[in-house]
Amino acid sequence: MPVVGELSDRVGKPDRAVPTAPTEETTMARDFNSDDEGKRVVTADGDTIGTIEQASGGSAHVAPDEDLSRGTRRRLGWTEEGQETYQLQKSKVNRITDTEVRLRRTL
Repeated sequence: MPVVGELSDRVGKPDRAVPTAPTEETTMARDFNSDDEGKRVVTADGDTIGTIEQASGGSAHVAPDEDLSRGTRRRLGWTEEGQETYQLQKSKVNRITDTEVRLRRTL
């Protein structure tokens, strides 16, 4: 049986570390590869940004959707007007699936 002093030292302290699930901030997307070419690039909310035209390593070249807003372009660093493709760094990517590349919520 614990002594009162020993018990008070443990109050509010967990017995062991509690594992936490990975979050968007702690996960890193894999490198791009040629299998990603043709995939849709979407925001965290599922809005289409464009389509990957070329992909390799830590970046991909994306053909932007015609309806892509200036604000979204600015957040992605795509400020030059009229380019056919823009570079997307994997640091902006949350995950890559079989059909799409989903961006992080905070760009």
